[in-house]
Amino acid sequence: MIGIDQLSQDASATLRDLVESSGTRRVDVVAWRDLDDPEAGGSELHAHEILSRWAAAGVDVRLWTSRVDGAARQVERTGYRVTRRAGRYAVFAATGLDALRGRLGTGDGVVEIWNGMPFFSPLWARRPRIVFLHHVHAEMWGMVLPERLARIGSAIELNLAPPLYRGDRVVTLSESSKREIVERLGFRPDRVSVAPPGVEGRFTPGGTKTTDPLVVTVGRLVPVKRFDWFIDAMAKLRADHPRLEAVVVGEGYERPALEARVRAAGAGDWLKLPGRVDDADLLALYRRAWLLVSTSSHEGWGMTITEAAACGTPAVATRIAGHEDAIVDGVSGTLADTMEDVVTAAGAVLADDELRARLSQGAIETSRRFSWEATALQALRALTDQTQGRPGRGD
Repeated sequence: MIGIDQLSQDASATLRDLVESSGTRRVDVVAWRDLDDPEAGGSELHAHEILSRWAAAGVDVRLWTSRVDGAARQVERTGYRVTRRAGRYAVFAATGLDALRGRLGTGDGVVEIWNGMPFFSPLWARRPRIVFLHHVHAEMWGMVLPERLARIGSAIELNLAPPLYRGDRVVTLSESSKREIVERLGFRPDRVSVAPPGVEGRFTPGGTKTTDPLVVTVGRLVPVKRFDWFIDAMAKLRADHPRLEAVVVGEGYERPALEARVRAAGAGDWLKLPGRVDDADLLALYRRAWLLVSTSSHEGWGMTITEAAACGTPAVATRIAGHEDAIVDGVSGTLADTMEDVVTAAGAVLADDELRARLSQGAIETSRRFSWEATALQALRALTDQTQGRPGRGD
């Protein structure tokens, strides 16, 4: 069996060859946020991993995004340049104006990261372009905005924007997200490519599991992650596993509400919310945990699932687009439809050493299919197909 290191090396070599043969030398990328934003999450990490590898292969990559309070307006990051042009919401209009003035979009290609609100790049980008679209936001608008604004956001995403993008190549993370994009936004299947996210090489098995059950969950503390489900599920599990401990890793504006929920459940002594943790602490948590749980209502993939899997920790996760590809149900973890199903599935894994060992091995083997080098290669192929006038293909 070819190891992940060899697969990554092969993909890196092919990526350099593709840059050379296609003549793709400069690419502009537009995104709502970048990796330094306090609310950065999976979308920003995904962009960073891909852009770093494009830059290493010889592409001049320029990321245009919104300002970060207290941070520099321009920064160099692992080979690519970040320019922060405007505020959180003004960035959408400012990006279009910059393009019309010839400040961006004059290279060999444009990548738009459509994260809820689109940049409407078909109206101003005259170069070959692709769109990173991780999932349909749909009901998420109502979770984060007042009713009137949520209706406007939903109408833009579902009705106004899709006709403008029908001729573009869309790159998404999973087959289940592709189905959702096709069904809900009306894109043709052959215009949507799938490039699963990779797993960083530092995520590997190591050390020992905790003596008592430890369950972790990781993500921004925002409504779509449904950490209220996680807290309630852990409180119910604690009745059967009285030495259970749980950790919610991440930061966000829902922290006060979640802390109140922990207090109301009487779980303050064993359910912790440490905020963001550094890379070493996150790796240690993944390795020590018995189980990762993800209760999200929407995901393009679920990168924490495959990160934990690479460390030998299986997952129980909600059955949604994205999760359906990140987990091989019954092999690397379990999919659950309701909060009660999460409790039942997690309880079964915690109570059965043999099941947990089997899922752990399945998680490791499943995670070996994914590398960021392969992701970067697939994404650049989608762009160079547009650059060279080829229609590309859906996966």
